[in-house]
Amino acid sequence: MDQETFNLSIRKFLKMVGVNSQREIEQAVQQALQQKRLSGNETLQAHMTLEIPSLGVKLPFHGEIKLK
Repeated sequence: MDQETFNLSIRKFLKMVGVNSQREIEQAVQQALQQKRLSGNETLQAHMTLEIPSLGVKLPFHGEIKLK
């Protein structure tokens, strides 16, 4: 295994997940605000799961997204 290639590949994957997740969250919040489903001062519960089936990894993450 090439450690540098491995680390760069992980970073590239995490960057892609982060950028795409942020965009999806922003769009969903804007849409909910426009549709009056959110008032803009909520704290949203967020859950994400990292899965790597070939390694038997299934790791949940939980957090909050505060709008105000």
